[in-house]
Amino acid sequence: MVLVRRLSVGLVAAVVTALAIGIPTGIIQTSFYHRMTPVLWWNYPVWALSAILTGALVATYVRDPAIEVPPTQGGKTFAGSMLSLFAVGCPICNKLVVMAIGVSGALNWFAPIQPVLAIASLGLLAYALWARRRTAAACRVRLGAPA
Repeated sequence: MVLVRRLSVGLVAAVVTALAIGIPTGIIQTSFYHRMTPVLWWNYPVWALSAILTGALVATYVRDPAIEVPPTQGGKTFAGSMLSLFAVGCPICNKLVVMAIGVSGALNWFAPIQPVLAIASLGLLAYALWARRRTAAACRVRLGAPA
């Protein structure tokens, strides 16, 4: 039963993450937003892997009633997902980047580091998942069991 709940929650979290990253970055084309630069080939795998890793991380937080695991890695999950958003987004459509360094800075400075942001985001999400699973395996405490 816990496995079914974890898979369901993980799938929903992955879909929500894919939509939350895909729509505002223009990877998913909608009438709400038009991307000024084309989507690059590497944006799609980074987007998909970010959604999958975030879904897997969220699934680890589904509570097993018989086991108590301390919550961890929430900050890394958020930071990794936000980095993914910046990594796959249109450099000149990002108002924060344009406000900070201008349009020419966004194209000449920010766009070239987006692949580095993508690698960092995927690395951070993968590390958070690894650390969460390691902590969950090492810190399992059976509820009601004698200490």
